Amino acid sequence: MAWENELAAAVDAVQRASRITRAVQDRLVAGMRIEKGDKSPVTVADFSAQAVVSHLLSQGFPEVPLVGEEGAEALRASDEMRGHVEDAVWTELPDLPSDGVLSAIDRGNFGGGPTGTHWALDPIDGTKGFLRLQQYAIALALIHEGEVVLGVLGCPSLPHDAARPDGARGALFWGAKGQGAHWRPVDGAAVQPVFVSQVASADQARFCESVEKGHTNQDHSALVAARLGIEQPPYRIDSQCKYAAVARGDASIYLRLPTRADYVERIWDHAAGVRVVEEAGGRVTDVLGAPLDFGKGRGLDANKGVVVTNGPLHDDTVAAVRAVLDL
Repeated sequence: MAWENELAAAVDAVQRASRITRAVQDRLVAGMRIEKGDKSPVTVADFSAQAVVSHLLSQGFPEVPLVGEEGAEALRASDEMRGHVEDAVWTELPDLPSDGVLSAIDRGNFGGGPTGTHWALDPIDGTKGFLRLQQYAIALALIHEGEVVLGVLGCPSLPHDAARPDGARGALFWGAKGQGAHWRPVDGAAVQPVFVSQVASADQARFCESVEKGHTNQDHSALVAARLGIEQPPYRIDSQCKYAAVARGDASIYLRLPTRADYVERIWDHAAGVRVVEEAGGRVTDVLGAPLDFGKGRGLDANKGVVVTNGPLHDDTVAAVRAVLDL
């Protein structure tokens, strides 16, 4: 089976990172965060998850580089923050030395590109959701010759059943090229396949979008929904959990519409989710209907926005988006 070893390692790494981030979230202390240059909060969980995933992958696949969202510069400037990160990492990797934690984080500085094979990691996708004690994801993908060949999503706060939001939580989703999509509980072993919804009429569909207005143009999304005849309110959740929601049929459409003309999506924000949705039977393109190009480096420079659907609704959704955006 193609990519079998890589997939097993990726699922294990994301599961272990999910346990760490959930523990950190449970004991989150107000103010225990720093800020990056773009003013988005970075938490102990970001650094801990990247350290654990990066180190585990380097042990199994030392020749495969990593595109990661974080760097360890801020930790070198804060003994307190570094101590919190080390404590979290050592719950899963007790033998990793302090300098190994920092080195593992810094290993994510690869620039990506169209050739060879590399990992892409978002250690906490949906940081604001994490800080609100809501939805976030650990998103890991393997990109080969510019194509996402496997993706794993750890969703530590996502209900096992969307119809029972107060029930059991914590799910892992994954997909590898040509092998379908699957899920299991973060703390369980029972694996089940996932499939997109079979909704074929847009007026029966539900769409999901980002909670944060800065991540998508919600006014444009509302116009697209109206154009498609969608009457259900949007399903708003943080992070690549939206990809998981489409993959298992909680929603049939996910729109991430540009908020400004010069905005470039980052590969780690979409790579894992794309493979999971496509293996579940869905489709993913940009707002023009073009496939997402993961061979341009760390950004989706060749694309504008993202449209994710169950498949049957895709062409009509893209047409509606283009009409609203006047493209």
